Amino acid sequence: MALANRTILITGGNSGIGQALARDLQAKGNRIIITGRKQGSLQAMLDENPAMAGYALDVTDEAALAAFAPEVIAKHSDLDTVILNAGIMESEDYTTDPVDLDVAHRTIATNLIAPISLAAALLPHMQTHPRAALITVSSGLAFVPKAANPVYSATKAAIHSWSQSLRHQLRDTSVDVHEIAPPLVATELTPGQSQVAAAMSLREFTDEVVSILSRDDIPDEILVSRVSFQRNAEAEGRHAAAFAMING
Repeated sequence: MALANRTILITGGNSGIGQALARDLQAKGNRIIITGRKQGSLQAMLDENPAMAGYALDVTDEAALAAFAPEVIAKHSDLDTVILNAGIMESEDYTTDPVDLDVAHRTIATNLIAPISLAAALLPHMQTHPRAALITVSSGLAFVPKAANPVYSATKAAIHSWSQSLRHQLRDTSVDVHEIAPPLVATELTPGQSQVAAAMSLREFTDEVVSILSRDDIPDEILVSRVSFQRNAEAEGRHAAAFAMING
């Protein structure tokens, strides 16, 4: 069902795609709750949008994440939709000696363990509502990876796979599972990314996503037209060519 008159939690709602979705989904008549790791940008977002609720949350802090779920449920018992958006993307170099695994560990903790943990904590509550939705955020790089960001690409491939399995497990419950798979979008997910000429504008991306989320029948995969180059590469027999293009 269309995302209208919902109470929506968006992790990483203080910047980038999460911030844009928070603003536009609130404009559609939804009640919005956001989290953010950086207190300054989180407070700035709340100051600009006083109808929103917000919580400072480092999703890699296991104790904070465990405490957050019961707190948000207690304060927002009508919570029925969650967008697991928070993520990081950093480059890695496996040709070095030794290989530094710090980025790998932080990326897995942020992009994979955190959404799994938060979903597990919130799903029992969400299933008490007659309609609910869990929305993951993967990436076009889940389907054709970027070699400079191997663990980021791998975590997004894992999120895609996890979303499929979760959707099947929850098929007889009130919780629908959807997956947003963004292409390269003009945000500051990586330094300077917002200025990359090939990036899809954030406004164009958000408009297309919110249009899909406003349908009566939301598809399992929420795919903007720009991401079909990656999403369909393997099925169309051009994965090697797409990989070569993305990786120069």
